[in-house]
Amino acid sequence: MKELAQELQEKSTLSENTLESVPEQDLTIDQKMQAMKKNALAEAESLTRNMESGGGKDDGSDEEKEDGVEEAAGTTLATKKKKKKKNNKKKKKKQTEPPTIPVSALFANKIYPVGEVSDYKDDNLWRTTDEEKRALEKQNFDQYNDARRAAEVHRQVRQYARRTIKPGMTMTEICELIENGTRNLVEANGFESGIAFPTGCSLNHVAAHYSPNAGDKIVLQYGDVCKIDFGVHVKGRIIDSAFTLTFDPVYDDLLAAVKDATNTGVREAGIDVRLGDIGAAIQEVMESYEVEIGGKVLQVKPIRNLSGHDIELYKIHGKKAVPIVNNGDPTKMEEGDYFAIETFGSTGRGIVRQDMETSHYSRAYDVPKTSIRLPRARALFDTINREFGTLPFCRRYLDRLGEDKLALQSLCDSGHVDGHPPLVDVKGSFTAQYEHTLVLGPTRKEVLSRGEDY
Repeated sequence: MKELAQELQEKSTLSENTLESVPEQDLTIDQKMQAMKKNALAEAESLTRNMESGGGKDDGSDEEKEDGVEEAAGTTLATKKKKKKKNNKKKKKKQTEPPTIPVSALFANKIYPVGEVSDYKDDNLWRTTDEEKRALEKQNFDQYNDARRAAEVHRQVRQYARRTIKPGMTMTEICELIENGTRNLVEANGFESGIAFPTGCSLNHVAAHYSPNAGDKIVLQYGDVCKIDFGVHVKGRIIDSAFTLTFDPVYDDLLAAVKDATNTGVREAGIDVRLGDIGAAIQEVMESYEVEIGGKVLQVKPIRNLSGHDIELYKIHGKKAVPIVNNGDPTKMEEGDYFAIETFGSTGRGIVRQDMETSHYSRAYDVPKTSIRLPRARALFDTINREFGTLPFCRRYLDRLGEDKLALQSLCDSGHVDGHPPLVDVKGSFTAQYEHTLVLGPTRKEVLSRGEDY
């Protein structure tokens, strides 16, 4: 660049003073050329000074340097565009802890995650590709999407609960943690969406249907086996799913047995499968496990008088029961059925009975209001119909509404409300539970409540 400047300087024959004093229109062609060269010289010198002040070295041709400048400029422009594009992209919302953001806000398109899907086996494998069944699957999308929304709420709430629940917490604190999270994430709104039934947190020999009433002071201990069973519904599509929490590894084999048994029931479920056959498969797996507790080796037994069940719209227990022992039931699962596959394992007798104070209730089906005599009971029955309908509830939910338990007892006595006391095995035994909800779609089976945790 310096050589170019010197060459232009040597060829310039017209002084700066001469060129500046002559009007531009009076200059000859040669003089105009000299002026243009003079301007080029000035630009070259300026460029040289800029390069030297920047510490650069002239180690290549001018053409190469110009190419480099253009390339750098292009790269800078591309980088700016990329950053601009990245900055303009909306960031995906993340769930808070504790969970408070509704899942509808986390999925802007209102399409919720599909659960674990699997093709049917043997004689039903044709369903996977059948055009009529595929069309029916699409027609049912809205109801499946409602169930998937409820399932996503269940997954997010329970994953937080599994991280958070620790010994030293009261059972009331545990239930409120789960129920508040459920209400927030599902945007609880009566029959549109909400809690499907009271949160169960049954301990040790208590297998099911325990939830704390007002004043309950029971505290979770390190050596407890706690069954967390809660439900979520969207437009009456219920997700019923449960897991067992322990802190002492001595119970690991008990939990493994029941989890394996539930997964077996899920795997065996399908269109035209006999319920008794599923029970036989569950029993075989469950009884193959042993657990050593307190120096004693105990076989894990299925609790034979508990079972899974089908789920109807706004009705947690339908007409079909899924046994966890081989009872020979020839009833078949059918296309379109929703099922809760749940298994209970015990180190006790493997049979439960009712005991302790009742916390779970549900309105009796098809019982007329006209036979209710007590005015307070009549008012409570109206509240139950308005707030819960056919969905189960507990005393704590009535406490939130300011209702009294005397009227509730009157409704139980008249047969308008059914009480569901805790179900217990022998004292000193330990029980565990796992449960999933699935739907038998036209083309495939979907385990709606499946998650990374279980």
